[in-house]
Amino acid sequence: MAKAAAKTKAAAASPSVERRPALAGRTLSAPGVKVEMLPPAERISLRAPQASLAALSKALGVTLPVKPKTSATKDGRTALWLGPDEWMVIDEAGNDPLADCAKATALHSAVGISHRNVGISVTGPAAAVTVNSGCPQDLSLEAFPVGAASRTILGKSEIVLLRSAVDTFRVECWRSFSDYVFTLLSEAASDAAN
Repeated sequence: MAKAAAKTKAAAASPSVERRPALAGRTLSAPGVKVEMLPPAERISLRAPQASLAALSKALGVTLPVKPKTSATKDGRTALWLGPDEWMVIDEAGNDPLADCAKATALHSAVGISHRNVGISVTGPAAAVTVNSGCPQDLSLEAFPVGAASRTILGKSEIVLLRSAVDTFRVECWRSFSDYVFTLLSEAASDAAN
């Protein structure tokens, strides 16, 4: 009994490991633009044929968009169209889209990418100019309206870009490129302010 109590006491005293998001809390504010790391979110990469979309949309609680460069948002969950049979689903409400997809019997492939990706917010009147400093895509409201989503590049890094408001962009990138992407956006924000 004394051995069990000592073992329990040792386990309680041992340090715990806490996973911190990449660049957690990093923010840069410049006149007209703010660049900041977004809180952790659940993400999946989803592949499915057209015939499975209704069942998957029902399971996810958001209608999967079928038009290029579009997204759909409902109750803290956003589905971004990335290709004819490919979506990224981001849940910021603390729910698990992977578990929701597992309930659907329709043909699909869903892979959790929550630990692979990070999100960076770029907001303010100079947000489009900041993102365009490293992204060749036309970000005018006519070409890239609110709700537009696209896989593109920023500098030398592949990103997924979402325009969530007139002056707000969400930049999704791989964790391993997050320092590069954040630094590029921070320097661009400083330049846009001048």
